[in-house]
Amino acid sequence: MSEVVVTAPARLHFGMLDPAGIGARRFGGFGVGVEAPRVVVAITARSGEDVVAHGSQADRAVTFARRARAAFGHRGGLEVHVREAIPPHAGLGSGTKLGLAIARGVAELAGVSAGPMDLAAASGRGARSSVGCWTFAAPGLVVEAGVRAGSSISPLVARYTMPEQWRCVLALPVGVSGLSGNAEDRFFSDLRPDRVAIEPLVSRALLTALLPGLLTGDIDEFGTALSAIQRDIGSIFAAQQGGVFHPRAASVVDALSALGVGAVGQSSWGPTVYGIVEGSERASEVAERLRARVGAPTNVRVVDFDRRGAWIARGGSGQAAA
Repeated sequence: MSEVVVTAPARLHFGMLDPAGIGARRFGGFGVGVEAPRVVVAITARSGEDVVAHGSQADRAVTFARRARAAFGHRGGLEVHVREAIPPHAGLGSGTKLGLAIARGVAELAGVSAGPMDLAAASGRGARSSVGCWTFAAPGLVVEAGVRAGSSISPLVARYTMPEQWRCVLALPVGVSGLSGNAEDRFFSDLRPDRVAIEPLVSRALLTALLPGLLTGDIDEFGTALSAIQRDIGSIFAAQQGGVFHPRAASVVDALSALGVGAVGQSSWGPTVYGIVEGSERASEVAERLRARVGAPTNVRVVDFDRRGAWIARGGSGQAAA
């Protein structure tokens, strides 16, 4: 086998269920994969022991490949070509999708069967949010329950197909980043259960409005719940990120709302903003009008929701679900 190519979609994180750890399982959350942007990595075995990487985020790719090689017992060197990458620190799951894609490719080269939990452990991802892991495994809106101390990734409790006609208007402000790394770790370390009281509202909205709206194709019910959840969750993070939304995301959220989009939010820490609408024509119209309102520093595109999960191509031919 000369080459393994792994393709994985970005993910939108819609919200956490218990960020402060009120219950037995902390964090939890829900979100969905989108067809673009995406990760595409090509991995080949090479002689010797070196692990090398080329393309975007090459240093990060080397770290992931070394971890996966040790986890799956691959003998010999590895060469990774990052052909496409998700913008880092934008709220789209760039690190998780890159890490899982590389781990999946290394497992394939090593002849090891690896599921989402194995891939997460091998790449060191999923300690807080597992939405990226479960949207890597398969398409659809996923709900994950949260993690316990010392556990691996959060268990998947639900997965629902996104309606075929729904589309996402994706807006990414250029030149800014969301919270990540040590700053994010410090924020969650300092977050105390006695300071937070909105989690029951979020869970109720998810179960009694957002998911029923999704299952019945009622985008108004879905959108009203999603937008309310976004503001509730954003209120917890407001002191850290400078408002309910990232400062560069807030005006985009307002612009989408003014255009009549009911399902609007910020993915994770942002600055990526999404608006979910019904129909390709409506999505194109919203995107065109949004570009006129927010200007050049924001990239706006229409994307479909991911419909297949991550997938692999072996030896340059043939495809299979990852």
